[in-house]
Amino acid sequence: MADSSLTPQDVVLAGLCIGCGGCAAGRGAMEWDRFGQLKPQGDWTREAAPRFGRICPFSPHARNEDEIAAERFPQPPQQNALIGRFERAHVGHVAEDEFRSGGSSGGMVSWVAAELLRRGLVDGVAHVVPVDPAQDGRFFRYRISRDVAEVQQGARSRYYPVELSGVLEEIRARPGRYAVVGVPCFIKALHLLRAEDPLLRERIAFTLGLFCGHMKSARLVDSFAWQLGAPMEDVRAVEYRRKNPDRPANWYTAHLTLADGTARWQDWWHLVDGDWGAGFFQNSACNYCDDVVAETADIAFGDAWVEPYSSDGRGTNVVITRSKKVQALVDAAIEDGRLALKEVDADFIIETQAAGLRHRREGLAYRLRIAPPALPLRKRVVPGGEGLPFRRKLVYRSRRWISAGSHRVLAFARLSGWRGLYLRWARLALRCYEGFAYLRGPVGKIMRRFEPAGTRDQD
Repeated sequence: MADSSLTPQDVVLAGLCIGCGGCAAGRGAMEWDRFGQLKPQGDWTREAAPRFGRICPFSPHARNEDEIAAERFPQPPQQNALIGRFERAHVGHVAEDEFRSGGSSGGMVSWVAAELLRRGLVDGVAHVVPVDPAQDGRFFRYRISRDVAEVQQGARSRYYPVELSGVLEEIRARPGRYAVVGVPCFIKALHLLRAEDPLLRERIAFTLGLFCGHMKSARLVDSFAWQLGAPMEDVRAVEYRRKNPDRPANWYTAHLTLADGTARWQDWWHLVDGDWGAGFFQNSACNYCDDVVAETADIAFGDAWVEPYSSDGRGTNVVITRSKKVQALVDAAIEDGRLALKEVDADFIIETQAAGLRHRREGLAYRLRIAPPALPLRKRVVPGGEGLPFRRKLVYRSRRWISAGSHRVLAFARLSGWRGLYLRWARLALRCYEGFAYLRGPVGKIMRRFEPAGTRDQD
């Protein structure tokens, strides 16, 4: 397909729309589909234009992450095939104020955003904040914050669909310099837009990337509510990772606040869809993404999912700086004792994100072979995986099956009012997945008969 004939609807129908809203700014609406994902809607989505082919992060005609990063960071001190070009990498947390306690990990995302404002390097920060679903029809959306207190309202993890069109229109309308926080594909979309739009190129001064395993749909909140016995119409706020310094950081707790002020909560491992790696409610475009660590962002943040950090309930970040200007800002704060960070190498970062990187590289190669998308893609991974162990193939196949099935089964359960259908299906799907991935339960017992002795479990 030529770049002049590609339309937003083509990308949606191919299952490759991540819902970033980059194409919708100034053009039309982003609306919910029946699976609880944001998609471009309207007659304009059937209009072909060469520009769209260049700005969509999943377009076959758009530059890939290596090409964007090579232009943005032409002479990096360090470079790695899995985490990209970078100045330095660190592990640690914020040591000042309440950034760490207020965030889901070490507080670094909010701190960098706030520091850019305090130093006058930006006039506003576009980031995700909670909103009232009774008034807004959703639980979270992007907003531009212009002071530190507003930035701190956006702390914590938000596994919920959001889109950029509104804040992009505000950035175009109001002069100033801006920072934008986003997941890797959103940051890629911003840089593709900046290449086409001189005004955005001038005004978007910094990009802050979030490590990403995959995007969830809004239906995960429905599932939480069903399992916690909370009427969905009464849910007013959701937290995906309720923080408790007395418990390990990787013990996620889902927490719902209801209209009457009461709350319901449960640890993820007690939920029928509580294994993140299984892929419940994953956006289908995530099956074809190869960037875990926001390789095009000025600075990127993740969780330190290795010991002793993963057991520290106060939260710990891993940080990759790619911009010299942002690295200087971080160095000054370390010197002043405002940041408690120590330098680490690329291998350390890779170890903290091992499961996600394996899924996005080894797993992507396998998915490209067994289920190539309807549109061609420019990926840094080629189809392969013929030689993978049989159990690894089952893991990757079961993730695709679960991510697709969870959307459809829950949609039917909502339509029919038969909630138990989804809950029973999800429980069975999770048991199958855990049998393949961890050799647990009856499925795991069967798999052990065919598993070579000494094979290490992986997720």
